[in-house]
Amino acid sequence: MAARNVVVAQSGGPSPVINSSLRGVAETCRAFPQTFGTVYAGFHGIEGVLKEELLDLSAQPAEEIALLRTTPAAGAIGTCRYKLKAHQEEDFERTIEVFKAHDIGFFFYNGGNDSMDTAHKVGQLAGERGLDLVAVGVPKTIDNDVGDSEFKLIDHTPGYGSVARYWACIVQNAFEENRGACPSDPVLVLQAMGRKIGFIPAAARLADPHREQSLQIYIPEAGLNLAALADKVNDQLKERGCVVVVVSEGLDVGEIGASKDSFGHTQFSASQITVGQVVVNYLNEVGLAARGSARGQVPGTDQRDTAIYASTVDLDEAYQVGQKAALIARDEGTGWMSTLLRKPGTIYGVDYGKVALEEVANSERHFPKAWIDPSGVDVTDDFVAYARPLIGEDWPSVPLVNGLQRFARLKPLFAEQKCAQYVPQAHR
Repeated sequence: MAARNVVVAQSGGPSPVINSSLRGVAETCRAFPQTFGTVYAGFHGIEGVLKEELLDLSAQPAEEIALLRTTPAAGAIGTCRYKLKAHQEEDFERTIEVFKAHDIGFFFYNGGNDSMDTAHKVGQLAGERGLDLVAVGVPKTIDNDVGDSEFKLIDHTPGYGSVARYWACIVQNAFEENRGACPSDPVLVLQAMGRKIGFIPAAARLADPHREQSLQIYIPEAGLNLAALADKVNDQLKERGCVVVVVSEGLDVGEIGASKDSFGHTQFSASQITVGQVVVNYLNEVGLAARGSARGQVPGTDQRDTAIYASTVDLDEAYQVGQKAALIARDEGTGWMSTLLRKPGTIYGVDYGKVALEEVANSERHFPKAWIDPSGVDVTDDFVAYARPLIGEDWPSVPLVNGLQRFARLKPLFAEQKCAQYVPQAHR
């Protein structure tokens, strides 16, 4: 059977290691030319497919593909927040039209649970329309919310380990700030990403696993309100004189004027006011049990676009799930997502495998209640044992040229367009 061409695309928020998965797919496809033909990237995800903007990855220099390992975020091939919803029949038909025009036999979609749903639907429609298409998902999300709460579908998503490492490091820095500034600013509030799931703020505990510092962590699942938060902060101030407070962006603090993306997810970073600022304002209004005031800091997209904080474990695993996706496509066929599951025992390791797309599509895990400390402002040692191996042991090696990070720069080489121009349904 002749080799068929490939489209790989990305969707949703990026991660520090998303391009390592892209590299895993691209390099593995290149290793099997008898199966995989030209490898294209959907420029800005499924929107690029709809617009027939297919970036030729096979024509890129090998050096630039290799540099994807330490190129963070999604600037290399772009991402999108465009969801193919059930009623958008024209979009689905257009996707199949473009795939047929370019002899696409393999479709890899790198993203979260919504992206797995898209990959599943596209694969199903292709079969109905007589297109021999292998659709395989590649997991990605910094929130760690893909899969099930029992960790049987996937242990953790590539991207989470790097964001956990980011928080471990910046909370260490915050301890130094808080210790020095506590006579005038005894409370430092940091806001973490993660929407309504607490895995990212929980990673702050990795900065102080033995609980030697003054730290409180507020995740949505603990169910604490602002009044309870203020009471607990003041109790800590009476005992320790200072405290670093890490709050989830999804903490319920009342109306913040939040907007939603096309997936229906709340965009906390695009809200009228941040949760962190609400907490700072409230603490200063009700008063602190120490001289001085509360201050706040809201780390933004640097949580997911910073190469230097990436976990080397995460980088390697992201590559492996991309590689595994290509091998699944070659050997197992359509309808799967590559996955990783933790090996039993004390020594950390993972096995790479597959899970049916229909099982993981639109799935959503929750932070285990058993990992929430009874105080409501901490996580347990079981969570620390789960998350600690994911952040690795060393700094990633990010190439520098003239003191600046050297990221991959792909040439704008696109496939010749063969279909009529098209405007995605949701943009009309």
